[in-house]
Amino acid sequence: MNGTAHPARSSHRSPDLRALALAVLQPGFVGLAPPDWLLRELDGGLGGVALFARNIDTLSQVADLSAVVHAAHPQALIAIDEEAGDVTRLEHATGSSWPGNLALGVVDDVALTQAVAREIGTMLDSVGIDLDYAPVADVNNNPDNPVIGVRSFGADPALVARHTGAWVRGLQSAGVLACAKHFPGHGDTATDSHLDLPVVTLEGLEEVALQPFRAAIEAGSASIMSAHIVVRGFDDGPATLSRRLLVDLLRSELGFGGLVLSDGMEMGGITGSMSLAEGCVRAVAAGVDLLCIGGGLAGEDTVLEVADALVDAVHNGRLDEARLADAAQQVRRAADERARLRRTATNAAPDEPHNVAGLEAARRAVVVHGPRRAVETEVAPEVVELTAPSNIAVGEETLTGLAAAVARRWPGSSTTRVSNEHELLDALPDPGEGPLWVSARDPHRHAWMAPALASLLTARPDAVVIDTGWPGWTAPEGTTHVVTHGAARVTAERVVELLS
Repeated sequence: MNGTAHPARSSHRSPDLRALALAVLQPGFVGLAPPDWLLRELDGGLGGVALFARNIDTLSQVADLSAVVHAAHPQALIAIDEEAGDVTRLEHATGSSWPGNLALGVVDDVALTQAVAREIGTMLDSVGIDLDYAPVADVNNNPDNPVIGVRSFGADPALVARHTGAWVRGLQSAGVLACAKHFPGHGDTATDSHLDLPVVTLEGLEEVALQPFRAAIEAGSASIMSAHIVVRGFDDGPATLSRRLLVDLLRSELGFGGLVLSDGMEMGGITGSMSLAEGCVRAVAAGVDLLCIGGGLAGEDTVLEVADALVDAVHNGRLDEARLADAAQQVRRAADERARLRRTATNAAPDEPHNVAGLEAARRAVVVHGPRRAVETEVAPEVVELTAPSNIAVGEETLTGLAAAVARRWPGSSTTRVSNEHELLDALPDPGEGPLWVSARDPHRHAWMAPALASLLTARPDAVVIDTGWPGWTAPEGTTHVVTHGAARVTAERVVELLS
């Protein structure tokens, strides 16, 4: 799929129309360097590329990759998911140097949030990244949300709004385009749109979910990403396919004039009920300017399929050519905005510490309840990790959690992972064999975890419980309960520092 041309599929199509279709696509690819097919499509006008962990080895390698992409198409937008905290691509091998949104919301220091985002933007700019799919602007007012959680600044819309605006300003002050997501708000859901189509109600949309997006627009966010959710009472289809939401609400009512991106178009919230190509046509017709594809479908065939579908939709009257041309123009304007921001950015010198604000945020975000039980520095704690299905947005390649920080502090130490109460009790070391740290994530969301923790603390009341998820579980009195508000590397290292 990496090098085979398909001239027969595109020879009957207008070159200008095909260039417009390519301009609204931002696909992914496999490998640490752009394959030949990607360079060919970039030369034909491809709007950009999205990088995933599979494309990342070292920062210098990413810089070389970006240079090749921009040489093929100088205005191509290179994008990445770099939210910090649990969701990192550039630091997937180590975990993030910055705490995520919930930690920043708990600290509630707007200047610090802006400084963290600026540091992240400086790193992205240094390797040629143009667009960051961040910040998450969702108000996580459903504690059972399986996909947002600690990626949100919190459950209070005013708090989320002020930190969303700060994150946008900080990132763009480093020269990188921000993307507030997931419009009109993915926080009040109990379904993961990677897998299915969540449905939310219109009630509270204005007072709660839209506040952070208003703040992002006021802060000058270059782009906004749509959510694959149904807003009952507003539209019967996903927001990504809804003209009422993307044009009437976002453009007309909220006054947003920037780039509208889709969330990943191969996600189940779209492809659970239609083909990828059909979803892409309907999204552009509804007001999406740039289609994110390639998280899972990462070959030339996918790009050609979608480009051909867009061209065919213009020919058969299902998609107005003027709408396609407007979308392509929005992508070009975003590229111009990236160039403007970069000219005005004053980023830190390369020899300065890269995450001063990140370290400060981690120091302030970790909360210890109950007695503080420190371990002797030469004795590694026994670590038991309660596991559950991971958040798909994090990515399987990303190293997070306590185990890595413990292993860095005490080389040779190991972690036992368990997925039910029986395994947990079997894994417990006897009292006297050393300190016991138990890592849990969202025990309030997983039926087996809270009872398992109760049994564990009956057997080992001296155990330290370290909760890396959304706060919702209350430890028994006398328990050492550490709440980290996320699983970033820098946060886990703060836990080790506090308990050593």
